[in-house]
Amino acid sequence: MNTSPSNPIQLVAAQDVLVIEIHNPPINAGSLGVRQGIFDAIEQLSRSTVWQAGVIIGAGSTFIAGSDLKEFGQPLEDPQLPMVIAAIEQCAKPVVAAIHGAALGGGFELALGCDARVADVRAVVGLPEVTLGMIPGAGGTQRLPRRVGLAKAIELICAGTRLPARQALDLGLLDQVVDTDLRTAAVEFARTLKGRKRRLADENVPAETAEHITQAEQAALRAGRNRPPVRAAIEAIKTAITLPLDEALLAERETFNTLRLGPEAHALRHLFFAERNAMKPAVRASATYRSFQVVAVIGSGTMGTGIAIAALDAGLSVVLIDQEDDALERGRQRVLDHYKKRVAQGRLKATEAASHEARLLATTDWSRLGPADIVIEAVFEELAVKQAVFRKIDGHAKVGAVLATNTSYLDIDAIAASTTRPQDVLGLHFFSPANVMKLLEVVRGEKTSTDAFATDMALGRQLKKMAVPCGNAFGFIGNRLYDAYRRQCEFMLEDGAWPEEVDQALQEFGFAMGPFSVADLSGLDIAWRMRRARATTRDPRERYVDILDLLCEQGRLGRKSGAGYYVHTDGVSSTVTDSAVRGLIESASARRGIVRRTLSAAEIQRRALLAIVNEAALLLAEGVAERASDIDVVLVHGYGFPRWEGGPVFWARRQPRAELLEDLNSLVQTSGHGARLADISCLLEH
Repeated sequence: MNTSPSNPIQLVAAQDVLVIEIHNPPINAGSLGVRQGIFDAIEQLSRSTVWQAGVIIGAGSTFIAGSDLKEFGQPLEDPQLPMVIAAIEQCAKPVVAAIHGAALGGGFELALGCDARVADVRAVVGLPEVTLGMIPGAGGTQRLPRRVGLAKAIELICAGTRLPARQALDLGLLDQVVDTDLRTAAVEFARTLKGRKRRLADENVPAETAEHITQAEQAALRAGRNRPPVRAAIEAIKTAITLPLDEALLAERETFNTLRLGPEAHALRHLFFAERNAMKPAVRASATYRSFQVVAVIGSGTMGTGIAIAALDAGLSVVLIDQEDDALERGRQRVLDHYKKRVAQGRLKATEAASHEARLLATTDWSRLGPADIVIEAVFEELAVKQAVFRKIDGHAKVGAVLATNTSYLDIDAIAASTTRPQDVLGLHFFSPANVMKLLEVVRGEKTSTDAFATDMALGRQLKKMAVPCGNAFGFIGNRLYDAYRRQCEFMLEDGAWPEEVDQALQEFGFAMGPFSVADLSGLDIAWRMRRARATTRDPRERYVDILDLLCEQGRLGRKSGAGYYVHTDGVSSTVTDSAVRGLIESASARRGIVRRTLSAAEIQRRALLAIVNEAALLLAEGVAERASDIDVVLVHGYGFPRWEGGPVFWARRQPRAELLEDLNSLVQTSGHGARLADISCLLEH
């Protein structure tokens, strides 16, 4: 049987076993064509007098890595996935799922509907629907708990956990894990069934105490911030012991269909496609990149060692350079301690840790920079310091090496000008901790060559980062937006809000932390240093809130000094501001002649979001961001914007246009001299 987009299924006879191959690259998504093809193949298997069993396997690099998300915002066409799984369960002959790559979402539900599951040792399985604003809709909430129990099912489904094959085998979700030829193993396993059906739907849910289930439920609700899909998933899973299977499956599907058309699922699908697009720069997309195997990191502090770990984890060799022996040794030990801890936690094999460590060279000898294909500077955030480092890099790095500065807001062109090869220089804005945070802003300088830019985008992919391209402007995308957001939150302090009221309102919206809690955590002196660097260029007529400056002058630098906006003692942070902070805020209001008033949580949230949206439109118009959707990716992955809101651009597109424009105009007027009203049409165009 030939495959085509409308029929991406190929049938291959392995003597008495029918192998059903899925050909729907790149991830074999469970599209209508795939569902129809499998449904028809099962019917042929049922009628055959030759084939005694079936095997479903994915062509290429994966099984079914998920459903076709493009279908989820539209009416679904038959056969829908529950119909396909019902056909497999009703078939008189056993069907085995042969899993390699990933079996996720509907792909894993299909596998759970089969009579057995054989997986490659490198495969992963899971039900991530809750992370997309839905619940499993093809029996996942019913078949999974029949193997692992309600509590474990709640844990796995509500977190969208991806299980490695060995772990899934231990939980009874797989029947065999192999490191030999998967197709051969699956066919042989199908023969061992000797025609016997083994439906998970026929199994009973393991007995558990009510307390155990309640604990899992409460933990899932806390971790999921009590969001609708988390609550719905828990309720659906619990029906595995309260309803007959047919009724439970119908209820699950009804909930799934309601949620998939809801605002949260819409937002999360938007973000899913925005993340994919961010990795495909709209400009220079056709450029080839330079090959790289060796990365040099200049600076062995927290950021430098985090970058080094990320590169080692990606299979690259790393030269870690510092000018001081003591600092270098502390950095080297930080890397070794990281791997030692991961081995102790069982998250990394000792042999893998040893391999990573063997690829690390820590040195104060700048001549060892020679073999590096990519050099990443990660020293103190001061222009003169970085320029001095780049002059030194210029004298030791080989011709053709890509030279990157890890900076949060400095001018890439000013740094590049300190070298004889500005075409090789660009910015890589890592987020701390660099080996954990996924966001990476890849910043083009005026003279950055297309292949140098393409090389660092490729590096980002190899580091498994969400690499977002952006232009060279103060703060790039993320920090410029955050600066506008923070500035508006400071205006609200002068207008009448207390820091805890602003923080609480924005956490209620979904931010991981409020801006003043974030400032205390990161250190107020970071923003203070940046403000002082820009003080000479600041227009004295602009509205400027000096509360943070005054706190720093009093030695209140945040958690590290024991006090900032809040008081921090013995690892415990106050939840309200003290009289000293309130006095500074009230004085700031008085100096500006503002009569303080109460701001509602809704007003705080809207003003903060409007400030982000207005600045986003400005930087998009200036070409700092290539696409509006890139802005959503940056804010979600780097700044705690709630995923389930889709990002500030998605939020803006859901607002009534006339009301949005009126509120933006009002916001700019209250923001004082120099505030610019953006033309937001560029954001609102899909």
